[in-house]
Amino acid sequence: MKNVNVMMVGAVALILASCGKKQGPQQAQGPAVLPVVEVPTRVVTSYQEFPASIEGINNNEVRAKIQGYIQQVYVDEGQYVTKGQPLFRLETNVLTQNADAAKAGITSAAANVKAAAANVSAAAASVSVAQVEVNKLIPLVQKNIISNVQLETAKANLAQAQAAHNQAKAGLAQAQAGQSQAQATYQGVAANIDFSIVRSPINGVVGALPFKTGSLVGPSDPVALTRVSDVSKVFAYFSMNEKEYMDFLTKSEGTTLQQKLSNLPPVELVLANGELYPEKGQVQTVTGQVDPATGSIQFRVSFPNAAKLLSNGASGKVRVPKIYVDAIVVPEGSTFEQQGYTYVYKVEKDTARQTIIHVVDRASNMAIIKDGVKKGDKIVAQGVGKLRDKAPVTAQPANFDSIIKIKQVF
Repeated sequence: MKNVNVMMVGAVALILASCGKKQGPQQAQGPAVLPVVEVPTRVVTSYQEFPASIEGINNNEVRAKIQGYIQQVYVDEGQYVTKGQPLFRLETNVLTQNADAAKAGITSAAANVKAAAANVSAAAASVSVAQVEVNKLIPLVQKNIISNVQLETAKANLAQAQAAHNQAKAGLAQAQAGQSQAQATYQGVAANIDFSIVRSPINGVVGALPFKTGSLVGPSDPVALTRVSDVSKVFAYFSMNEKEYMDFLTKSEGTTLQQKLSNLPPVELVLANGELYPEKGQVQTVTGQVDPATGSIQFRVSFPNAAKLLSNGASGKVRVPKIYVDAIVVPEGSTFEQQGYTYVYKVEKDTARQTIIHVVDRASNMAIIKDGVKKGDKIVAQGVGKLRDKAPVTAQPANFDSIIKIKQVF
């Protein structure tokens, strides 16, 4: 029993010792040391991005005007060509044969015209002889030297000669018409031979070449031989929904749509790889009608493309700038959200006070504020996730520009 009592006393002593350590005095924590900035006003540019499709200012489908087999392709995809430059050559064997036949037809028709003209001349001569004979007999009949029968016979010969002359002239007209037809036939065949060389309709870049040498092509083909695109300038097309468009109409400067478009600042283009296109563009026009299928309205932006960096059919994002003058701004990292509201911690008398703010936009690691704070207010710039309302803080003055350059981690 004695040993048991000793063991129990020892155990109780250990428990008391352990409790004594746990209930010892805690070290008091001081106010949190946090960077604090004064709220400034700035000129801030924010951007609204819209997906865009890019097209050359002129895109022409190239089609064959005659049917034939492609004998030669003179260009390659992506090649720059000039207006009138040959792109394809179609076979012309049959066309050449037709042209030779048409040329022979012209020769034959010319011979027919020559023969008909000779007939007209001969008939005219016969008319002249017959007329002389009639003129000679008239006074003889009037003097009763000869009988009237001879005169009537001469007149009949004159009428016959005149009829033959008229028939010869009709034959000449027919021969001349045949000659004109032969020439028209030849010109048509010659034009078809010229159409066998398919040329570029404009200056531009050659697109895909779906047909190769040996392909049979014609004017009724559903697929064009190729497409030539003038990309000296390009158009970027983007769309706004109805709400965005109404905001644009009500908030942009100007009384007419064209004035509102003209007052828009130059826009930027973000390329498919995320890089910014070096040239800026200008919004030129808007359809003004809502597409019932998409509920959107299309805008067109013109971009210079002297370096040919942009291609027909490319994609990107149009960035439309919005400029805020004398805007009240706070660092993005100083804001936080709770239950649908946005807050900052305003520092007053070394105390962090949770304050609701109204954010109208965000840009360049800054939140643009409509109300809730004013210029000169001091706010906690970083570390707001560790704070609670009315918590004591030790303000460590910080540079606003340095803060907004730091990538915030939430």
